[in-house]
Amino acid sequence: EVQLVESGGGLVQAGGSLTLSCAASGFIFDDYAIGWIRQAPGKEREVVSWISGSDNSDGRKYYGQSVKGRSTVFSDGAKNTMYLQMNGLKPEDTGVYYCVVNSRGWGPWVVSGNHDYRGQGTQVTVSS
Repeated sequence: EVQLVESGGGLVQAGGSLTLSCAASGFIFDDYAIGWIRQAPGKEREVVSWISGSDNSDGRKYYGQSVKGRSTVFSDGAKNTMYLQMNGLKPEDTGVYYCVVNSRGWGPWVVSGNHDYRGQGTQVTVSS
């Protein structure tokens, strides 16, 4: 059974930083693409980032336009955990952040945010 457990969310002031974690189990970590999508009230789902398993090379990472340059996604294959470090947080970064996986692995489909499984989410609130 695929399980994704997010942590690290919270309340932070604008300009601050957070690191989100996604602990994964129930699948072969390196076979899947693992990502973050966020959902804010009244807004459409937004792709934040993706990484290909434990491959931390830049060519296997994707960032949504709104977070590019302010965020770093990386993973620890030994711990089956993926992380998202976000800096320079803005109020518009507020939302529920979900860890997601795509069992097809890395590919052009990550841009659309398609996924097979999703965690329960962690709330990020950025105050102005």
